[in-house]
Amino acid sequence: MNKRDLRKKYRQLREQLTPEAVDNLSIDIANRALSLDIWNRTYYHIFLPIEKQRETDTSFLLSILQGKDKEIVLSRSDFKTGLMTHHLLTDNTVIRVNQWGIPEPENGLRVPPSEIDVVFVPLLAFDESGNRVGYGKGFYDRFLAECRTDTLKIGLSFYEAEPAIGDTDPNDIALDYCITPEKVYSFS
Repeated sequence: MNKRDLRKKYRQLREQLTPEAVDNLSIDIANRALSLDIWNRTYYHIFLPIEKQRETDTSFLLSILQGKDKEIVLSRSDFKTGLMTHHLLTDNTVIRVNQWGIPEPENGLRVPPSEIDVVFVPLLAFDESGNRVGYGKGFYDRFLAECRTDTLKIGLSFYEAEPAIGDTDPNDIALDYCITPEKVYSFS
C-alpha cells in the first residue's frame, strides 16, 4: 500500500478506538518497552499525544522515564519552517496545546538533536523493514536526520506491521524498533 492509503486506513482504525482501549493499548506498549535494552542512555525524546488523533498515550512511558531519572526532551513544532525545537522537561516546564492539538512546551532549556540518545516516534503505520508513515508533514524525518547515527528511533504503534510501504522516499528515516501491544519489532 502507498502512504496515502495507509494514512486513511489507520486513521479510520484509530477512530474506532475508545478512550479505554487507547489507555489499555498504551499501557501494553509501555510495559513492552521495558524489555528493550535502551535504559542505560541519558536523553530521551518523547512526543505528547494529540488526543483527537487517538495517538499512543505516552504518559505511561513518561512515568517510566521519570522513575529511571532520565533527561526527557519534548518538541515544539514550527509549521512555517517545518522544523521542531527540542526542550528539556523540568518541573517548571509549561505545556500548552497548540492550535493543531499538539501539547508542547512553552519554555525550557533547548537541547540540540545531537544530544538525544533515544527518540520515541509517533506514527500511523509502519512496515516490516522499519519504514514509517506519519501525518505527511515531514517533521520527524527532518528531526531524525539531525540526530546522531547511533540515536535509537523507536516507533509506537497500536497495530502490527504492514508487509511494505510502496512509496518510501530517500529522505524517509527508518526506525530501529517499533513497539506494539503484542511485540517489539527490531530492524537493526
